[in-house]
Amino acid sequence: MLWHKIKEILAEKLPESAYSLWINPLSGKENDNCTLEVACPDTFSCSWVTEKYLGTMQEALRQAGRNDVQIVFRTKAGSRSPQPLLDAPYEPVRLPDMPKAKSSIRTLHPRFTFDEFIVGSSNIMAHSACADIAMNDSTIGSCVYLKAGTGLGKSHLTHAVAHHIIGHKPATRLNYLTAQQLTAEMVKNIKNNTMNHFKDKYHKQCDVLLIEDVHTLAGRLKTQAELSEALDILLENGKKIIFTSSLGPREIPDIDSGIRSRLSSGIITTINPPSLETRIKIIRRKAEISSLDLNEEHIVYLAENIKGDIRQVESTIISLKAQCALMKTAPDFTMIKETLANIIGNSRQLSPMVIRDFIATQFKVDVAELQSKSRKQTLAFPRQIAMYLSRKYTDMPLADIGKAFNRDHSTVVHAIRVITDKQIRNTSVRKQVEFLADRLEKKFL
Repeated sequence: MLWHKIKEILAEKLPESAYSLWINPLSGKENDNCTLEVACPDTFSCSWVTEKYLGTMQEALRQAGRNDVQIVFRTKAGSRSPQPLLDAPYEPVRLPDMPKAKSSIRTLHPRFTFDEFIVGSSNIMAHSACADIAMNDSTIGSCVYLKAGTGLGKSHLTHAVAHHIIGHKPATRLNYLTAQQLTAEMVKNIKNNTMNHFKDKYHKQCDVLLIEDVHTLAGRLKTQAELSEALDILLENGKKIIFTSSLGPREIPDIDSGIRSRLSSGIITTINPPSLETRIKIIRRKAEISSLDLNEEHIVYLAENIKGDIRQVESTIISLKAQCALMKTAPDFTMIKETLANIIGNSRQLSPMVIRDFIATQFKVDVAELQSKSRKQTLAFPRQIAMYLSRKYTDMPLADIGKAFNRDHSTVVHAIRVITDKQIRNTSVRKQVEFLADRLEKKFL
């Protein structure tokens, strides 16, 4: 049998201890589709054997004259796959051939995985960069800097990287902590006169380093110096690093130019507030997770009114779910509006749709006419004003503003330019726009 032949070759190539521990417990079966199915005792064994011995197995296949065969790993039926620990620092089992150092990981959120991350135009670059780091891809380099405001997903992505590495390569030496935790750890080692341990951990026993909130290093010169030294060594050896912050490297005050340069050494990507389309996907997904029955109108209404911080979405969903359970009823608009008022305030947040409808009533035209393809001046002018005011009073992307009028972003750009020029050249138009803006503010803000 092919597997027996492969094991004989491996027995000659590998040390006896490694062969008996990792190879001998495996079983193999050649399938008709030119694959060799290798069964491992558990997922940990699969991960370790794939990482350490797949190349040797492929060489054994070539030596046996079977270059056409592909190796596929699976766990043996009935075996239990070990789950990563989420409530305590992850510590891999010490076995022969494994690194002596253990990983150091902050508590991970069980749902902050790549599968649960909703990708949109505002975060696709950050998602791709983190996925490459997690999969040890060298496409984007060794270092990623994530800049994002509160609740936009930078922690979700770093948790997802940690989850992926723990699940697929548990032998990886991963250190995941905040900049404040790094400072506290360094201070503790200084007091205990054990800085050699600190340096060894971050210089020699680290494959992946994830540091959140690096802007809190401002003014901490000793921590900056130690981190700078560690980064030089890690980057020189091709190790993977992710930083997160609410500020860009050049925006962090009171920070050494050396550490600023190192923070900027890799790809820097910003996670922007999600577009309306992405917010709709996020709300729909979180409602599904919570088994909350929201129809499409409810979802769109929530997406139009909740912007920026995605934690507001979670708070809204949790609150609606609790109210529905207590009242034994499905959510309706009254419940949704009251919940939003408690979470984001009583003032109704403006959206392109709200402004569009308001302008339609002011010019006494139908919303459908503003959305039509007609270029009549009686429709084009109010449409352009609505787009101009949408840009002024919302932070929506141009493409999302255009969708409210069945137009693309270039039309919105043209409308803004036209109304701006007309206000400069025509006093009547300027006063009309100011009047409409004043009425809009009084009614909605």
